[in-house]
Amino acid sequence: MALILKKLYQSYFWIFDELADHRTDDWFLLEGPWYPAIIMIAYLYFVFKIGPAIMKNRPAFELKYTLIAYNIIQIFLNGYLLIRGVHMARDINWICAEVDFTDNPTTRLTLKLAYLYFIVKIIDLFDTVFFILRKRERQVTFLHVYHHFGMIFLSWAGTKFLPGGHSLFVGLFNIIVHMVMYFYYLISAWDSKYKRSLWWKKHITQLQLLQFGALFIMFGSLLFQPNCKYPKFPAVAFVSQNIFVFLLFGDFYYKTYIKEKPSKCK
Repeated sequence: MALILKKLYQSYFWIFDELADHRTDDWFLLEGPWYPAIIMIAYLYFVFKIGPAIMKNRPAFELKYTLIAYNIIQIFLNGYLLIRGVHMARDINWICAEVDFTDNPTTRLTLKLAYLYFIVKIIDLFDTVFFILRKRERQVTFLHVYHHFGMIFLSWAGTKFLPGGHSLFVGLFNIIVHMVMYFYYLISAWDSKYKRSLWWKKHITQLQLLQFGALFIMFGSLLFQPNCKYPKFPAVAFVSQNIFVFLLFGDFYYKTYIKEKPSKCK
């Protein structure tokens, strides 16, 4: 038992002393893995315990103007990240983009953008909070919770260990999808008639599937480039994750838009 604990202790310090980017050691929420762990545990506890208990004997909140403000903020934040991300993507190798750990103005900007992306993923958790407060429990699916849960860990780890390089494309593609998604949420909150249109929902899901397929190809190609110095383990993790999430979204798409053959799709 003592040997196991010693190995765990050594592994922890190897990961966070040898592999981590120490430029972010004193950044809020990046000091250690317990911060994302606390966030994820609190999220799950609210989703499955506190939230339903609070709303059990209460009428659903409408939250129209709260949602309008929230979606505008999301569009602004994601739009800023998209503009900066596209600008940075022009200067890196799309086939093999290694992470630059040197300290210079460009890499410091990359770190700040990666950190902002992580903060935005935390803000994204309010999607689920609003579903529960509006008593839309049907939308709080395993796919929804897993995706938000996973993005907290992924964005934290990306900022802590691999800020920039090929990791940029994960954020860039995800931001594009979220720009479209939050625009749809905005117009739906503004005018309820858009909630009944499956056209938007169907094409947003198609865009998400395209995102996962593109990332699978981009990170999968790294595994066949022996001279590429982007770490292979994260590449394997990204490929595996994208396959799993692609299957989840694909199953949702099939059951919602193909099997049921919705007649209201415009």
